[in-house]
Parts: sequence; structure tokens; C-alpha cells
Amino acid sequence: VRLQVQNVEKPLYRGTFHCFQSIIKQESAFGLYKGIGSPMMGLTFINALVFGVQGNTLRALGKDTPLNQFLAGSAAGAIQCVICCPMELAKTRMQLQGTGEYKLKTKNYKNSLDCLVKIYKKEGLRGINRGMVSTFIRETPSFGFYFLTYDCMTRYLGCEADDSYVIPKLLFSGGMSGIVSWLSTYPMDVIKSRLQADGVGGVTQYKGILDCVRKSYHEEGWKVFTRGLTSTLLRAFPVNAATFATVTVFLMYMRPEDNIP
Repeated sequence: VRLQVQNVEKPLYRGTFHCFQSIIKQESAFGLYKGIGSPMMGLTFINALVFGVQGNTLRALGKDTPLNQFLAGSAAGAIQCVICCPMELAKTRMQLQGTGEYKLKTKNYKNSLDCLVKIYKKEGLRGINRGMVSTFIRETPSFGFYFLTYDCMTRYLGCEADDSYVIPKLLFSGGMSGIVSWLSTYPMDVIKSRLQADGVGGVTQYKGILDCVRKSYHEEGWKVFTRGLTSTLLRAFPVNAATFATVTVFLMYMRPEDNIP
């Protein structure tokens, strides 16, 4: 988030590693966990929605084909935006609060919930859902590629319940799925972060998605749409490896033995 929204004329960070170092040096190790409350509250519901909707949509479509995997994943991605957008708004605002300060002198927000409450009081439902359209555009195809890649990878690697290497295979498939899903729509994530961060400090720069795209490209060129990609991919592999492997193994043991494959 910090790499995506930093001022190009006065950049605070040269790259992923420098950003990591600077946060620890200027804000202590706790600075790396700013905004953690929002994902802690929201990710449980998001993952429940995503895997529930995807599974039920796939069954409703009838055949387990690559196209249906993509459509079921896209449906799951679209529906979870309802929770994802406000959650990421709070996370973004919390992560940008007190940038470069070891101890915050003045806090706009005490925590993620306080952040959402204050935004709602000031801007109403529209404020809470700032960046909803860009989130929708990002998440819908992203989750389609997410589930399609996982399905293709697990089939290619031959992931079966009686395989002694099934866990490493699931972890690898999940990690690669995360990387592919982020690569597929990453430029829109940059736009979403900029729109959700817009207004911090009292200055509003963008009128909407197209205005943000135009201004960002005009000021920084095409490279602006890859800002923060390295740190995102470094995070994506282990997070999604753990998520997919956990869900798959859990379902394996919860289903009847004759239905494990």
C-alpha cells in the first residue's frame, strides 16, 4: 500500500526491502502490523464466502470444466467484495496513518473499527464503500483465475488423497494460484489503493477510476501500475499456499471416505 500510493516527486521508499527496513527503523516492528485488525475481522468471513460460493456455483453449473471453474471463482470474487472493500479501506487508512513516525503524536483512528465508524459518520455509506467498483473489477476475474489455476495445477500434479506428497503439492498449487490471480489484475489493485487512500490529509486528487488511471499514467508512466508488485507476490505465495491447502485437507477429512478423491 505504501509503495503504491507514495508521492513520486518525494518518494519515501526505493523499493520493497527499503520500505521494510524503513518501517522497522522509523516505526518499530509493530509498524509492519498496522491495520491488522481489519483483515483479522474480515478474512474469516471472506474465505467462508469465497469457498462456499465457488463450490455451490460449480455444483449448480453441473460440469467441472475449466470455464465453469473460472465462472464459479468469478462469482465468488464478485460477492465477497461486499466485505472486502470496507475491510481494505480500513486497512489502507490504518497503514498510512503515522507514516515515518516512531510514536504517533495524534491518531485519527484508534483501530480499524474506529476508522470505519468515523468514515461512516463523515461520509456515510458511500464513504465506507469507497473503491467498491475498482475492487469489483479487480476481484471478479482475479478469483476466476485463482480457482482455475488451482484446478489445473492440482490435476497436473496428480493430487490424490492417498499420495504421500499431497500436502507439498497442494501448497505449491495454492501458492501459484495466488501469484497468477494477483498478476492478472494487479494494475487495478494499484488504482484501488490510490482511490481508497485519496483524501488522507484532506486533499482529494481523483474524481474516479478513469481519472485516477489517467493522472497516474501521466505523472509516472506505465511503471506506476506495477508499484509494490514484488512485495505483493512475496506475500501471495505463502498466504494462498496455506489457505488452499488448509481448505482442501479439511474438506478431505470432512467428506465421507468413499468421496475423498
